[in-house]
Amino acid sequence: MKLISKILDIADSGVLLNKGDARSIGVVEGARLQVKNHATGSTVSALIDTTGTLIEPGTIGLYGLTSRALSVNDGADVEVWEAPKPASIEFIKKKMNNERLNAEETRAIVRDIVNESLSLPELSAYVTANYINGMDMDEVEHLTLAMVETGNQLKFSSRPIVDKHSIGGVPGNKISLLIVPIVAAAGLKIPKTSSRAITGAAGTADLMEVLAPVEFSAEEVQTMTEKVGGVIVWGGSTNIAPADDRIIIVEYPFKIDARGQMLASVMAKKYAVGANLVMIDIPVGRTTKIPDIAEGRKLAREFIELGERLKMRVECAITYGDAPVGHTIGPALEVQEALAVLEGATEPQSLVQKSLSLAGIIFEMAGKAPRDQGYLMAEEILRSGKALEKMRQIIHVQGGDPTVTAESIPLGSHMHVVNAPESGYVVELNNRSLVSLARLAGAPQDHGAGIRLHAKPGERVDRGAPIFTIYADRAWRLKLAVEEGRRLMPVLVEGMLLDRVPTEYRL
Repeated sequence: MKLISKILDIADSGVLLNKGDARSIGVVEGARLQVKNHATGSTVSALIDTTGTLIEPGTIGLYGLTSRALSVNDGADVEVWEAPKPASIEFIKKKMNNERLNAEETRAIVRDIVNESLSLPELSAYVTANYINGMDMDEVEHLTLAMVETGNQLKFSSRPIVDKHSIGGVPGNKISLLIVPIVAAAGLKIPKTSSRAITGAAGTADLMEVLAPVEFSAEEVQTMTEKVGGVIVWGGSTNIAPADDRIIIVEYPFKIDARGQMLASVMAKKYAVGANLVMIDIPVGRTTKIPDIAEGRKLAREFIELGERLKMRVECAITYGDAPVGHTIGPALEVQEALAVLEGATEPQSLVQKSLSLAGIIFEMAGKAPRDQGYLMAEEILRSGKALEKMRQIIHVQGGDPTVTAESIPLGSHMHVVNAPESGYVVELNNRSLVSLARLAGAPQDHGAGIRLHAKPGERVDRGAPIFTIYADRAWRLKLAVEEGRRLMPVLVEGMLLDRVPTEYRL
């Protein structure tokens, strides 16, 4: 069937058909259409959306990616016919039936994910099947390598190339802002590709964006790393392991992180940047992804085994995750706190000690320091000002202002202080509730939004003393966060009223 093309300003792949034309072709919404531009000979397969009013009969709407792939203009004639389903659909069904996938089957699925040949329901089926049925280590290795092969890779001429990753789950985990400059100041290369927050209040890329641009191509990341030793960039702009970004979109609504997919996601990105020494931070705690040390050790062994299969040396640090790292949650607040430490502050100890411990492990892995001496080396680099100078170089090479200071970081102009209702000791911080408040206040989109904690577990507070402050860039956001804060009470002080029974008096 011949149709007239109409370019639609929709940044996606796909086509929009009039329902009458769809019936004539014999296709339905969600099916696939083969579209051919006779002028160039280009042919693409695209998923179908249908409409009764937006597109006239005899016309086909082409979304941005599809029109560019066809090199077609408005008004051009194209020919269309029903396209077959990708072979990877059968492999997804195989996984749904709890069968194991081989390397070629996994490669076909990942290739179709990257090419956007799979519909959202089809991709959801694959993610759900992995979540419910699990993946053995062979399948994890196949998925890791397929993710790497379908994206860009960095190739450095010298070794070692080091990297670190935290599996997440603990708020305020701003340690990359200290570890990367400390490690780079020692002469090691650390091309840190980071994620934005999905369910948290600030991903490492969100933090770095307060200081400098974070969206670069893989080639730019390599050039900048060669120049100053390290970068902190958003991995989503590099086309490194691009399948992972599409999988995350499906995982996000359900807040799931299938174990095998998580292992493959982390290690694919490390492999793709050329890292041969990788340090993994595994926070454990009641409100983190990993509930206890035993489960943390099990995950560590899985990371180490996968690293051995990929010829990468992996070490894991199992860290405390029942309280935020430092006293701040939210982009600008966390950046301010990290910069203050680089500038010479010795508090908060949770941030300083965790950062130095993990940087020290990297130094020992790289042979820069003897066993159990890496912490002291990292501490000397931090205290000497070398890490601050390196951070300024990283900020500069990424296009930011290297003269920035902790004091100059702007915070949200609207704030509300929450005071202790009773005297006593802080006995609990609820990480999930703290993150919820920070997000309601506007984080991570509003850089100035977030929470500053004035007391942490074990510290005594007097009635009326501040226990945390909520910051927001917009007044209505602050109002929402304050109301939710009254409901959640994320900081528990010993002696606080926990319940009231009955809730009403009876006459």
